Amino acid sequence: MSSWHVGPRAAFDLETTGRDPLSARIVTATIVLVDGEGEVLEHHEWLADPGVGIPDEAAAIHGITTAHARAHGLAAADVVRGISAVLARLFGDGVPVLAYNARYDFTVLEQEGRRHAVDIPRPSPVIDPYVMDKQADRYRRGKRTLTALCEHYGIRFENAHTSAADVLATLEVGRILADRYAFLQRPAADLHASLVVWADRQAASFEEYLRRTEPDAVIERAWPVIGAPAGPAGPAPG
Repeated sequence: MSSWHVGPRAAFDLETTGRDPLSARIVTATIVLVDGEGEVLEHHEWLADPGVGIPDEAAAIHGITTAHARAHGLAAADVVRGISAVLARLFGDGVPVLAYNARYDFTVLEQEGRRHAVDIPRPSPVIDPYVMDKQADRYRRGKRTLTALCEHYGIRFENAHTSAADVLATLEVGRILADRYAFLQRPAADLHASLVVWADRQAASFEEYLRRTEPDAVIERAWPVIGAPAGPAGPAPG
């Protein structure tokens, strides 16, 4: 079977009210579907009224204020339903969905589904360039933000921290990683299964490092959703 990065693939990104995925609310969301050549086939955008105030520090990052969201945003439940419907169709068709630091975005969506009684599809297959980059180049120093990776891999990245710009950057980072590292060139379901294991190992390694000075440090291991099954088992990860 051919590798995930030479066929249709999508990317998903949220901008939210905060850093904690268990409490953050969706403010904007973008899903883009591209073909094997990277040409856009579908582009979905949402602006939500999250139902709570958007902290100033969050608005400073993504540019959406509480007043703007209340005046122009859709009801949060409608946004969650819209996102879930698109993702359910993509996952049902076996289309891999890229998300940078996927455990954040998919956990936020899962929590929003619970708040608004919306069924959220099991996220699989998911491709996470954040985990992939750490696995491929684990000893590289420096930040691992999407902006930092774009700089490292020579990707032009404008309007960072908007969901629309972030999904396009995520798609490009994912493609470059797969082109550069042969072990990432595999069917999406196989790579998803490996990402589950890699994310767990990376978290365990970071936790061990932190515990040298913080004995009680705990790093989340679950991927791509905190506190939820990771998806069907696949071949033994590489």
